[in-house]
Amino acid sequence: MNNLEGKVAIVTGGGSGIGRATALLFARSGARVVVADISLENARACAAEIAELGGEALALQVDVSRDADCQRMVEQTLERFGQLDIAFNNAGIGGYPLLTTDYGVENWQRVIDINLTGVFNCMVHELKAMRERGGAIVNTASIMGLKGTVGGSAYCAAKHGVIGLTRAAALESGRHGIRINAVCPGYIETPMTVGDNNIFQDRKLMADINRAALRRMAKPGEVAEVVAWLASEQASFVTGSACTVDGGVTAA
Repeated sequence: MNNLEGKVAIVTGGGSGIGRATALLFARSGARVVVADISLENARACAAEIAELGGEALALQVDVSRDADCQRMVEQTLERFGQLDIAFNNAGIGGYPLLTTDYGVENWQRVIDINLTGVFNCMVHELKAMRERGGAIVNTASIMGLKGTVGGSAYCAAKHGVIGLTRAAALESGRHGIRINAVCPGYIETPMTVGDNNIFQDRKLMADINRAALRRMAKPGEVAEVVAWLASEQASFVTGSACTVDGGVTAA
C-alpha cells in the first residue's frame, strides 16, 4: 500500500465512481481527504465512509466549472488542515453521442467547461497552495484523450486538452517540487458508464473491450490504485506522464 501518512488530499468528483474509490484508498493509506463533488449528499456519504474507517474527511459541494468554487475548495482545505499535498482532479461528465455537425455550441461548451476548464480551475489554486511544500497532482484524462471516436468530438477534445495541460504544467512546476500526471482510464464500471448511459448496450464499445488484452471493464478501485501510486513518493520521478489504465484497449 502507498504510504500517504501526514498528507492532505483533495479529490474532485469524490462522491462516486473512480473519485470515491480513490478518496477511500487515500484515507486507508493515511491521508486526510477533502471529498468534493457537485452532489453534497454523495460527498458527505463518502466522507462518512472515511470516518468509519477511522480517517478524517471534509465534504464540500463544488462545481469545478466555477472558478470561485475551486478557489473556495482550496481555501477551506487550508483552513481545515493547514496544508495541501495531493490533488486528484477527477470531476467530469460523459459527452453526448452526437456527430460534430449536430453537437451544438451549448453541449460542446458544457463538456469543455467541466472536463477541461474544471481541471484548469482546480489546478490554478492547487498549484499556488503547493508551491512552498511541493506536492502531487493527478488529472483524470481518458483513453479518448489519446485517440478519437465517432460521436465524441467534445469529450475527445476535452480529454486531449487535459493531457496537454498536464504536460505543460508539469514542465512549469517541477522546480517547485510539484509533480503532475494524468491517468487515462479505459472502460470502467462507474455510474457514468453503467447507469443511464449503459455502455454494455453499445456494440461498438463492447467490440473494443473484447479486442483488448484483458477483455473486460475495470473496477474503479483498479484505477484508484494507479492514482494513489502517482500521488505517492513511490512515483517521485514520474511527472508529465499520461498513464493508461485500460486493460490493453489502446494496445489493440
